Amino acid sequence: MNRKKRILSGMRPTGPLHLGNLHGALANWVEMQKEYECFFFIADWHALTSDYEDTSLISKYVQNMMIDWLSVGLSPDKSTFFVQSHIKEHAELFLILSMITPVPWLERNPTYKEQIAQISDKDLSTLGFLGYPVLQAADIIMYKADGVPVGVDQVPHVEITREIARRFNHFYGKVFSEPKAILTKTPKILGADRRKMSKSYNNAIYLSDKPDIIASRVAGMITDPQRARKTDAGNPDICNVFEFHKLYSNSETVNRVNNECRSAQIGCVECKKIMAQNLIKALEPIRDKRKYYEARPELVDEIIADGCDKARNIAQQTMKEVRSAIKLRD
Repeated sequence: MNRKKRILSGMRPTGPLHLGNLHGALANWVEMQKEYECFFFIADWHALTSDYEDTSLISKYVQNMMIDWLSVGLSPDKSTFFVQSHIKEHAELFLILSMITPVPWLERNPTYKEQIAQISDKDLSTLGFLGYPVLQAADIIMYKADGVPVGVDQVPHVEITREIARRFNHFYGKVFSEPKAILTKTPKILGADRRKMSKSYNNAIYLSDKPDIIASRVAGMITDPQRARKTDAGNPDICNVFEFHKLYSNSETVNRVNNECRSAQIGCVECKKIMAQNLIKALEPIRDKRKYYEARPELVDEIIADGCDKARNIAQQTMKEVRSAIKLRD
């Protein structure tokens, strides 16, 4: 019997997860559990690359992130969950890979250049921030993953990992496979202000939000910017609320809102109220599961510990191969 292909992906615990995380990654992960051997990790060391000044909340975010994962349908019976810093072998492989990774490879990383240019309230001129693609490569190739599920904008990250794995194999012999980027479909979903949904923009709807908070956030969403009055005809094609309708309302409602907006038969306030109720109802199963795991923190800890044990066993075996390849004695 052919083994399932293995995939690996992770998230940084820098705050509560929102609808952008759900549609951008988590929903795809849930589906991938059916087809792949999945390893999903909480990248707490990666969180330090930008949030190193205040680490007081990282531990809390780790617990909350695992609860969010379990609440959306990720299952410890189908996937392996672990916390990056609990597997010390990641740090060892990162150190070894950093010895062979050319600095220009890191400096040309588009995310590095973009964040250096855009983030002005944090000092990112650190070795850790420059070298995070090397740690990312260690995370991935440690488990000899066949693929990494990513959006189009993240493909360069996987390519750097492939280059690092290739360079290691060239110097020391074939130890690592070269993981491929698995492009995932992500529906268009923006924050309340039409920018990318992000906690730093204060425009997100979180998976842990209560119904009244969701209704309030939806009420404040920007709609068609060219529609000044209720009597003006709207254009759903450029309305962020309508994009949410397509995700959370049934086809009959979507068609009705589409037609009535264009003919000024429905105003933005009513449109938002309808969408908010549908969104609240759609997220109800997630809220219920979240309550279950919030009441059982020891179960969440057990799931993390079991996943870490499995990941650690694989990482230890990989590092034996690495040390043997580079002629270091165990």
